[in-house]
Amino acid sequence: MNKSSNINSPIAKKIPHRLEKHDDIRIDNYFWMKDRSHPEVIAYLNEENTFYESKTQHTKAFQDDLFEEMKSRIKEDDSSVPYKYNGYWYITKFEKGKDYPIYTRKKDSLNAPEELLFDCNEMAEDLPYFKLVGISISPDNKKVSFGTDTTGRRQYTLQIKCLETNEIYKDLIENTTGSSAWANDSRTIFYTKKDEVTLRANQVFKHVVGEQNNTLVFEEGDDTFGVTVYKSKSKKYIIIACYSTLTNEYHILNANNPTQNFEVFHPRVRGIEYSISHFENHFYILTNKDKATNFKLMRTGEVNRDMKNWEPVVEHRKDVLIEAIDIFKDYLVISERENGLNQIRIKSWDNSEDYYLPFNSETYTCYTTINVEFRTKLLRYSYNSLTTPPSVIEYNMETRTKKVLKEKEVLGGKFDKSNYISERIWAEARDGEKIPMSVVYRKGMKRDGSNPLLQYAYGSYGSTVDPHFSSIRLSLLDRGFIYVITHVRGGEYLGRSWYDNGKLLNKKNTFTDFIDCSIHLIRERYTSSKHLYAMGGSAGGLLMGAVINEAPELYHGIVAAVPFVDVITTMLDDSIPLTTGEYDEWGNPNDKLYYNYMKSYSPYDNLEAKAYPNMLVTAGLHDSQVQYWEPAKWVAKIREYKTDNNQLFLKTNMDAGHGGASGRFESIREDAGEFAFLLALEDITQ
Repeated sequence: MNKSSNINSPIAKKIPHRLEKHDDIRIDNYFWMKDRSHPEVIAYLNEENTFYESKTQHTKAFQDDLFEEMKSRIKEDDSSVPYKYNGYWYITKFEKGKDYPIYTRKKDSLNAPEELLFDCNEMAEDLPYFKLVGISISPDNKKVSFGTDTTGRRQYTLQIKCLETNEIYKDLIENTTGSSAWANDSRTIFYTKKDEVTLRANQVFKHVVGEQNNTLVFEEGDDTFGVTVYKSKSKKYIIIACYSTLTNEYHILNANNPTQNFEVFHPRVRGIEYSISHFENHFYILTNKDKATNFKLMRTGEVNRDMKNWEPVVEHRKDVLIEAIDIFKDYLVISERENGLNQIRIKSWDNSEDYYLPFNSETYTCYTTINVEFRTKLLRYSYNSLTTPPSVIEYNMETRTKKVLKEKEVLGGKFDKSNYISERIWAEARDGEKIPMSVVYRKGMKRDGSNPLLQYAYGSYGSTVDPHFSSIRLSLLDRGFIYVITHVRGGEYLGRSWYDNGKLLNKKNTFTDFIDCSIHLIRERYTSSKHLYAMGGSAGGLLMGAVINEAPELYHGIVAAVPFVDVITTMLDDSIPLTTGEYDEWGNPNDKLYYNYMKSYSPYDNLEAKAYPNMLVTAGLHDSQVQYWEPAKWVAKIREYKTDNNQLFLKTNMDAGHGGASGRFESIREDAGEFAFLLALEDITQ
């Protein structure tokens, strides 16, 4: 604690608000914070920010040093590996001292003159937040559609630019997802709009360049579904995808006939998930049909698409999760996961070849990248690990040879991957399940319980946090921290069942897995409770809230980024973005069974008068995923209940949303602030 600052912690006023459901009454004293237009709400957030700034003033110079150190490892004048699409090479680059990407292309050859598509630095000038997404080039290469967001709320304005004159057309479409798909006439685009209140993507429109009218072509009436629209790799179909947690449905339209109506690919069936890819005369379908928990690959003709006509291509396997496919003229590439590890399988269509790319490490991440051409024998994929920076690799599927196109440089002159060790360890959960953890640390680490250790997890939506490289993380490792990714249930690290066993009425497994891994790390003397720290964001912030309610004594400090902590109130409010679409993830609290289960773990509803760890909580005023009032209310209530003298900070970004700051360097400043908080708790100040 900074003893030089005498500013008192903010005390939020209490206005009791009665919430009743299923004859259960909850009193929320901080419900009033939900009104973002109320001056007292903004005043309270600013007061918390002032308190944070005052109490961490002694670390400001260190934060600046950390920022410069992190920044110094990044190659500022950098560019992506070019990829070729429809006769042009496309390149994304950054320039020294600039926060945002620059998008360019070259016709036919990389030696051709460079054409500027977008300079996001110019577009973002004088804006506190800027994000460009959904760059989509028309088939005739003369126009590009794109989406921009200037608040962080993920409500994108869709526009179209003429690449021959650099004129941005007057076509201005608000409140979209930012992405769009061109019909083959190069005049018609299809795009998705969001509900103004819930921000659910629920409508697909057709727009003809230069015309005022937009035609509604599809509307999703089920408020548990969202929609998106895209073009098949074959360029033959415009595809509308309707998605929920457990069910999918697709609609298709020949891209040569944009005035025609979409046809349903196959009507939705509750509990059946599928995705489609088109190649030659078939659709390839990745699906969990017939209880294929880890998914299987099937195919069907373009016309006879009924499920009874779907035929197997790759059968379901109990221990192997199929995550994605890439289709080429001569090869099928299958992205799989077995025993937690990524695998890339290459299979020739004539069945003469079927093999896996060799990866020898026990903790690594690999995935296919941009592969937009059918008629090539070259596959692009990326590889990295906790100790190895990312590489983009080009692999010849015929000759089985590879070429490293680029390995990310770590500048600063101090990084040597041989100085770091990574390993995978397993902890036993209280129900007997083995929980994997990916661990990285500097050589010379001794397991004597004295090491500071940062334990990270997410654990929801089947989202897997793979063991990936981070140059930012080096600032912790080089100061003696051990870093651990905990692959708790709720992700898909060990297959689809790993996800199923960490959601709905199994959600508490996510929390107890994390705690049991913490106990294992302490028992095995990687660290001790005096030096153990935990971090998670969004649904991972929910995880942080749950573990400090159940086992606060295990942790010296917690970083909870934009945490989803007021579970019941949020899930009962169907006007909040994401709520209705997530009933299959968390449960619907209008059902008493789910209500009671949620109430038993909801962090906000389970705070007690006891000691809590040191905590840094972050929020974004314009957050569309986790509304700012959840972390704000949570911190206010913790202040009310906590019996300790530990630090508790709420830091709200008043200009951004769920992802934090938009510039590549501004986001690093946020990392530097979080790391300085943790390091200061270890009395590490340089």
